[in-house]
Amino acid sequence: MTSPDLPLVSSGGCGDGCACGAGEETYLECGLDPALAQLLADAGLDPVEVEDIANVALQEDLAHGVDVTTVATIPEDAVATADFTAREAGTVAGLRIAEAVLSIVCTEEFEVERHAEDGDRVEAGRTLLSVTTRTRDILTAERSALNLLCRLSGIATATRAWADALEGTGARVRDTRKTTPGLRSLEKFAVRCGGGINHRMSLSDAALVKDNHVVAAGGVAEAFTAVRGRFPDVPIEVEVDTLHQLREVLDAGAGLILLDNFTPQECAEAVALVDGRAALEASGRLTLANAKAYADTGVDYLAVGALTHSSPILDIGLDLRATE
Repeated sequence: MTSPDLPLVSSGGCGDGCACGAGEETYLECGLDPALAQLLADAGLDPVEVEDIANVALQEDLAHGVDVTTVATIPEDAVATADFTAREAGTVAGLRIAEAVLSIVCTEEFEVERHAEDGDRVEAGRTLLSVTTRTRDILTAERSALNLLCRLSGIATATRAWADALEGTGARVRDTRKTTPGLRSLEKFAVRCGGGINHRMSLSDAALVKDNHVVAAGGVAEAFTAVRGRFPDVPIEVEVDTLHQLREVLDAGAGLILLDNFTPQECAEAVALVDGRAALEASGRLTLANAKAYADTGVDYLAVGALTHSSPILDIGLDLRATE
């Protein structure tokens, strides 16, 4: 439902002049301000998707009409400045996404001051973003903007802790597809902001042969060979549970192998066995406390699903400045 105070765009979040799918230049003509859309695109995000997500978040809050508390307490013509402020130390992600939420809600011109950038480490009390516009619009957008900003900053903060733990080793922390439905691209963006790297985005851009595929195909080498035969141009990773399976897929030509629930000692044996013929990724049993022990074995990646499925939010608040 569209409320009178929030005339949401239709047709998948696009404005009247949108030509989605017509090329990189034209899709930036969708509802968001072109400069903001370009910043999102430069960060590897689809501005149309960000606008859609922002619309969904706002519709949850305005499903039955207007923001009754704000409309009742704030004069329609009141203008204010509000600050997004970190209430604890961490790594920030999602500031431009918060701006997208504000841009959809604001019925008048609004001014933004950017005091931090996505990926910045910040201390408690740091002002991240300031906005000046109609007070009603700020308060209506507040929760949707903060829900996204706090969630993404929490993921970035957790990822940064892993990246710091692996500093000085040859290993990198990678995410998984254990993401919030509908928010994968944003959550994987937050991982990048925290110093991690992304695994596949979907079931289509890369293959991951797991234990159920192995059972169905009749063996780990058979599963790998079947995927390579059907989709020869798609990157393939194969999960193995034992060194015996590792030898099988290595002989079959696998170039990326996931060591599932291996101990550090077993990972070291796997690295010696592979001897540079394939990249190796450790998964399972991983904690911040043992991250460096795994990295020191020589594996290339540590797969950490918890980055996106279990990271706590980073506490960020929005406060109106007191009128003088």
